[in-house]
Amino acid sequence: MTPPSADAILDRFRRAGALLEGHFRLTSGLHSPGYLQCALVLQHPGDAEACGLAIAERARSLNAQTVLSPALGGIVIGQEVGRALGIRAIFAERQDGALTLRRGFALRKDEKVLVVEDVVTTGGSTRETIEVARAAGAEVVGAASIVDRSGGQQTLDVPYIALATVALPTWEPAACPLCLAGQPVVKPGSRT
Repeated sequence: MTPPSADAILDRFRRAGALLEGHFRLTSGLHSPGYLQCALVLQHPGDAEACGLAIAERARSLNAQTVLSPALGGIVIGQEVGRALGIRAIFAERQDGALTLRRGFALRKDEKVLVVEDVVTTGGSTRETIEVARAAGAEVVGAASIVDRSGGQQTLDVPYIALATVALPTWEPAACPLCLAGQPVVKPGSRT
C-alpha cells in the first residue's frame, strides 16, 4: 500500500469538515484563524486506520516497542499506529495539570518508545509526553503526528514524522489581530 500524500491527508480533513476557520485559542494558548479538528477525521475508522498505517510505515525503521500518546487527542491515532506496527499503545493523561502514566501503564528502562500525537503546533504536548517516557527510563526513538501545523518550525529533539505540514498563523493573545478586532475566541480542543 502506498502511503497517502500530504494532499490526500488534508483532503480527508476537508471531507470531514475538520479544517475550521474562525478565531481559536489553541492548546498552546496561542490564537489562530484556523483549527484542525482531528477528532472529526478520526471518528471514521477507515480514515483513522489509513493515517495510522501511513505513520507506521514511515516510523517502522525506528524499531519502537511501544507507542505513547498524550490524552486526549493522541489516543485514537496512537492506537492505530500501535496496531499497524504490532506493538502496544498506551497514553499519558493529566493529573494535577501534568501528564503522567496512570491506569497501570508503565514503561521499562530502555524500552523504545514512539510518541504519537494528532496535531503538533508548538510541540509542547509532544515534548511533555517525551519527558514522561524519559522520566520512566525509556528511550524515545521518535515522534509522529498526522499534521504539523507549525509549518515545519517545531523543535523536537527526536526524529519527527508528520503526514502533512501546514503553516497556519498563530499569535500571542495580546498581539492577536482577531482579538483586537473584537472577534470572540473559541477553544475547541481537549484541554481547557
